[in-house]
Amino acid sequence: MPGTELFGAEERKEIEDVLSTGIMFRFNHDAQRNNIWKAKDFEEETKKITHAKYALAVSNGSAAIMAALAAAGIGTGDEVICPPFTYIATIEAILMLGALPVFAEIDETLCLSASGIKNAITAKTKGVCLVHMCGGNANMDEIMTVINEHNLILVEDAGQAFAASYKGTATGCFGKAGAYSFDFFKIATAGEGGIFVTNDETTFKLADNFCDHGHDHQGNNRGMENHPIIGFNFRISELHAAVGAAQTRKVPFIRAQNLKHKQFLQQHLSKTEGISFAALGDENGDSGTFLNIFLPNTEIAMQTVDEFNKAGVSGFNYWYTNMYHFINQWDHIKQLKTTSKLPIQILGAPQDYSNLNLPKTQEVVGRLISFGIRCTWTEDQLKELADKISACVTKAMQTVTA
Repeated sequence: MPGTELFGAEERKEIEDVLSTGIMFRFNHDAQRNNIWKAKDFEEETKKITHAKYALAVSNGSAAIMAALAAAGIGTGDEVICPPFTYIATIEAILMLGALPVFAEIDETLCLSASGIKNAITAKTKGVCLVHMCGGNANMDEIMTVINEHNLILVEDAGQAFAASYKGTATGCFGKAGAYSFDFFKIATAGEGGIFVTNDETTFKLADNFCDHGHDHQGNNRGMENHPIIGFNFRISELHAAVGAAQTRKVPFIRAQNLKHKQFLQQHLSKTEGISFAALGDENGDSGTFLNIFLPNTEIAMQTVDEFNKAGVSGFNYWYTNMYHFINQWDHIKQLKTTSKLPIQILGAPQDYSNLNLPKTQEVVGRLISFGIRCTWTEDQLKELADKISACVTKAMQTVTA
């Protein structure tokens, strides 16, 4: 958790600025706030990293992806191609807007593949929600070819990939809109927070309205503002935004450290039989937040997890059995268990979610184990971790192939 590793005087100063005014609401109260606008600062710091024309700070990454989908025009009855390997919020946002998830294949980038998207397109497909998983990036040239050929709306969930890019363009900035998460586990954290980005002014204005009950934010009297659209409350507080602004300023340093540590681990582990690494659409655009290793098959990966647990190795995720990030465990999605009826339960699901045929995805995720990179690791700690990973994989290989 790189962001949380570097909490200190910078975050404290930003919070104290807010407390000195007593104004924790992100809008209005101009006279009392002494020109302190932390949500605006957070947005500006994000634009420096991503070079997006517009950024909107919201309550969390889940709100950011919902706003991105809504502002891009995704709604009831629209089929949206999405990955079966993502944090569950991506799918929840599609469902809550009344749209219909269509699951497609990923590849070794851990993201939707161009062929996976193409094979999932139907006459009812409205858009694609592309997720840049585990800090990396998708093969965007190939994907954009499919998007443009079929005139689809692209929305990017780059919740785990802030500071990642593809050939100079930030993840999240290829499509109509994008989203980042700043929760407790990301490269930078606001405690809870998210950022919506777009390069389109109309899309930004719609998101700005949507995330604050439809307010148009014109004038200095909130009670007299117009409401161009129906919205909801996804506002971020000034306190959370203060932390987010301080943390975002640290991202270039964190990313540089992450990449150095990831390179160290890969150099050492590449000598171990059975270990390979997840691909990147663009190697130069990695955020370095995860070391993503592949084992030869699912059986060896599962045995490696057992060896890790026996050896006390921590800080890894085996996504194949993870409850929140992979479709195999999403029984509530497969069975559409809800508190109240959603549009999909009236319109009908476009796929049988309990019987999906996604062999490539099953194979990729089954072989994948990810380690979160820490920017504060010492060389001794890196070497110790590399040695433990190598020993456990070697033992797992011997056990399975014996």
